[in-house]
Amino acid sequence: MDALRGRWRADCADAAPAADPATVDEVGADLLRRWREPHRRYHDLTHLREVLSAVDVLCSAEGLGDDVHTVTALAAWFHDAVYHVTAPEGNEAASSDFATAALTRLGAPASVSARVATLVLDTASHDLGDDAVDPARIVVHDADLWVLSAPLARFDEYCQEVREEYAHVPSTTYASARAAVLRPFLVRPHVYRSAHARVEWEPAARENLARELMRLAG
Repeated sequence: MDALRGRWRADCADAAPAADPATVDEVGADLLRRWREPHRRYHDLTHLREVLSAVDVLCSAEGLGDDVHTVTALAAWFHDAVYHVTAPEGNEAASSDFATAALTRLGAPASVSARVATLVLDTASHDLGDDAVDPARIVVHDADLWVLSAPLARFDEYCQEVREEYAHVPSTTYASARAAVLRPFLVRPHVYRSAHARVEWEPAARENLARELMRLAG
């Protein structure tokens, strides 16, 4: 937790260097409380750490500037700030609104707040379309999906954690709905959008996805 608090302060300093330290800590504490909500099994602090780490890797590997790193890191913090499992359709929109309000409170430039809000909204569909050229959108898309390429044990743990989040859903319904979420990633020419992820992550992601779809099919 101390490492995450320090990371939050650093990411805020990049976006809003004049922010009141007490306000930075208040917003950070609220975020960390949200990420620790008891109904979360996958969308928790481990996921946050993994996405932040993936953001760092991609920004470095792709040679992206500090401005991209700042907004993508903030998007990682906010992208699942609101997470309900019984009515998930509005999670990304609510998280985007929360990000805008929090960053405005911190005194971040409106351009930064708007860009972060867009990046958070992108995580709703994980499908940017061919016209997405903003490298920040590509980084967040790939970082949020890093877990698809995770080592076998972590990927299987992730699959179990998602099932636990939706334990209220009957097994047959869950299997069908989950397969409908995962299958499009294999149908696309590429799971990921960045050059680094396509080389380093995509082979494992395709193997993991195919295996999970077979399990879901029974």
